[in-house]
Amino acid sequence: MPTRLRFDTIDSSCEQKDLPTLLLRLRSVGYLSTKCLPALFLWPKRPMNTLFAIKTGMSAKFTAAGEQAGSTILSIIPMKVLDLRTIDKHGYSAVRLLISKPKSQITKEIRTNEIMEPGTEIKPEEVLAVGDKVSVSGITKGKGFTGAVKRWGFAGGPRTHGQSDREKAPGSSGATTTPGRVYKGKRRAGHMGAEKVTVTNLEVLELDPEKRQVVIKGSVPGANRYTLLTIKKLS
Repeated sequence: MPTRLRFDTIDSSCEQKDLPTLLLRLRSVGYLSTKCLPALFLWPKRPMNTLFAIKTGMSAKFTAAGEQAGSTILSIIPMKVLDLRTIDKHGYSAVRLLISKPKSQITKEIRTNEIMEPGTEIKPEEVLAVGDKVSVSGITKGKGFTGAVKRWGFAGGPRTHGQSDREKAPGSSGATTTPGRVYKGKRRAGHMGAEKVTVTNLEVLELDPEKRQVVIKGSVPGANRYTLLTIKKLS
């Protein structure tokens, strides 16, 4: 049965803003009041789960199990709530943040249902904790124009019998008289790096609220002290 919206003002089913309750009513009655729409948009609860950081460097740390692992040290950038986006006014719920980078300020929008006062500072310890799983996104280092061997890991040509100039050769493209051209999308030489990459399921090893530093197990994209990284806590 398709969902029908009833334009009325008397409906007690939205007093308890719980999605399972609303779905049960929709299944039994066959309609929902328009007053229930905010409850549908606000469920499930989406807490603040995003931080922005700059990579300081890499080090070797020990996990809780006593194993040594390569880790990345991230410096959390100061963030303050600029304003809010509401369902009534904008059609969705979000928070706009003012991010103070070392030499500039930018704004970012985070989809969340939390109600925050403008000017509130986002603290790292309120979002992350030791042991949390996070994903880190950033722009990788640019390598410039590179050949197929470096860019795609081609084997290259033989190094013997005087073929000293074939070590970085890409080889045949596989196209003959028909179709008489190289298909688009073939892996060939071109610009390498400088693209967005997301690494998931990284563990938070250490958290220092005073220094605003987070130590994450594993490596993340980007250059030190330059690339803006997005840290998202995984639910």
